[in-house]
Amino acid sequence: MGEKEHERELRGAAVLGAGSWGTALAIHLSRLGVPTRLWGRRAEVMDEMARARENRPYLPGRVFPAPLEPTSDLAAALAGAELVVAAVPSHALGATLGSLPALDPGARVLLACKGVETESLDTMAQVARKARPELGPARLSALGGPSFAAEVADGQPTTVVVGCEDDAAGRALQAALSGANVRAYVTDDLIGVELGGAFKNVIALAAGMCDGAGLGNNARAGLITRGLAEITRLAVALGARQETLAGLSGLGDLVLTCTGGLSRNRRVGVALGRGLTLDQALAEVGQVAEGVKTTRAAHRLAARTGVEMPIASTMHAILYEGLTVPRAVERLMERRLRSERDP
Repeated sequence: MGEKEHERELRGAAVLGAGSWGTALAIHLSRLGVPTRLWGRRAEVMDEMARARENRPYLPGRVFPAPLEPTSDLAAALAGAELVVAAVPSHALGATLGSLPALDPGARVLLACKGVETESLDTMAQVARKARPELGPARLSALGGPSFAAEVADGQPTTVVVGCEDDAAGRALQAALSGANVRAYVTDDLIGVELGGAFKNVIALAAGMCDGAGLGNNARAGLITRGLAEITRLAVALGARQETLAGLSGLGDLVLTCTGGLSRNRRVGVALGRGLTLDQALAEVGQVAEGVKTTRAAHRLAARTGVEMPIASTMHAILYEGLTVPRAVERLMERRLRSERDP
């Protein structure tokens, strides 16, 4: 079926979560002419956004297009929304979706949060379906790829990927999201898109730590490369396809998050590399760094599946077991020599 056959303008969208990423996606959809409501929990914050026509705490200076309406009224946000974008922190996804009133029968949910639940080890799609069992393959998708919120809000060229198990629904959403400097690709490997987006944050913490400790460009490049190898092994063991991890939601997002100055996970890693404690690093960054919790989930999933993940294991030891950065470097460099194809 040709691309044009899938094109259809959205009559309305709701973005749940008024942080930097949710705001950027709401700005993008509004630029495409889609009537978009941006929802946040705190009425005073959303009222101020409506007055200022910008999100001053998270994306100052990015003026809201006319079709964008901030609101703290969840029912009003969802009214007439064909697309519901979930951009809340991953730990809040289940509670947020579970609190929604009945969705329109044709409404689709696009997951724009990245992570794996620490206790259940569920992906965001699994969390979403537990909260909303009506979300079948055609109604649930995930968004991945290298996409800093500030650059999307600024209209910088950005490529993303939509993971959807239903081909027609995925292509319709691909067409609806593309334009205004965003180009969307599509895949039916939903879990691959999800796991690539979640696990890259673990490696970004490690890459930032390398930079903060002054370990050099060689170390960072090697760590990113070997990091991709180990997150690919785990994702494939959990049902993803290897080529997905070599694409936008794997390699693409990994490179961006490990090297870009806007990456919160990298910035936390830099602070750790400078000798700060985890609490001090998180306070310095001042925003959610999903990789901190995802490191724990990746460590548990690796043990469950029998997949060796030396970088993730080392980061877990630094974050939760008191391992020092110098000793962590020694531990990785002292590992048994092996073929590049081996773990």
